[in-house]
Amino acid sequence: MIYIGLAGWGDHDGLYEKGSVKPEDKLKIYSRHFSIVEVDSSFYAVLQEKTFSRWVNETTQNFSFIVKAYQGMTGHLRGKNPFPDDDSMYKAFCESIRPVLESGKLKAVLFQYPPWFDCSRGNVDILRGVRERMRSYPVALEFRNQSWFAEDTREKTLAFMAREQWIHSICDEPQAGMGSVPAVLTPTSPKQTLVRMHGRNVSGWNQNGNPNWRETRYLYRYNQQELSEWRDNLYRLSEQTEEVSVIFNNNSGGDAAENAKELMKLLGMKPEALAPRQLELFD
Repeated sequence: MIYIGLAGWGDHDGLYEKGSVKPEDKLKIYSRHFSIVEVDSSFYAVLQEKTFSRWVNETTQNFSFIVKAYQGMTGHLRGKNPFPDDDSMYKAFCESIRPVLESGKLKAVLFQYPPWFDCSRGNVDILRGVRERMRSYPVALEFRNQSWFAEDTREKTLAFMAREQWIHSICDEPQAGMGSVPAVLTPTSPKQTLVRMHGRNVSGWNQNGNPNWRETRYLYRYNQQELSEWRDNLYRLSEQTEEVSVIFNNNSGGDAAENAKELMKLLGMKPEALAPRQLELFD
């Protein structure tokens, strides 16, 4: 089974008629178009349990969530940690997502590690510790450092992930130095695999002193040939794992929703049409 969705549901203007949808109603409308979503707001703060309860109640039974791990759990946090120790941080995070787990709508908790998290014994030990803390949860692992998939470490990395029951988060992203990884089309879980489509904006992937870097990093629109190649990749992956969840994250220019719909059509799905587009003055 292949599921297609987007990272977040608030910023995809193509799904909503301009000016006619309240922010609190967007998830309901989003769920008419897609059956899965990535929650990225959980990366920036540990959300309240009642927030996840509301989202669970607003979506149908066959809808599911990929919840991004809090930044303090993946080494991204800058400044003071609001939690006194790791135990309380993990406890708060797990309690916050309990409604998603208990409803059966939790596809995975995504641990995306930063570019400086390289393949080393110390970091392997960190991953073992995280997996132990999250032993009751399905967890997906995404690297942003090429050393994990170097020629002499790739097979060891994949074998470790399989042993520790990490779901592989396969990336389609620019190949722009050590802070990006290749698309390694190998599942590490027989149950599910995650694919995240970050776009291929090579010049914008690394910061390089650009003050607007985060706003333009995912500025990319996949063309039909690229999506067709991924259709074939997904078919091959689905022969090796029960479920494949695809998340489009290329929304700096508002392309994620349309690319997701295009891929769904290539896969023989019949997606809902996008909202009618209002013409701007010079369109």
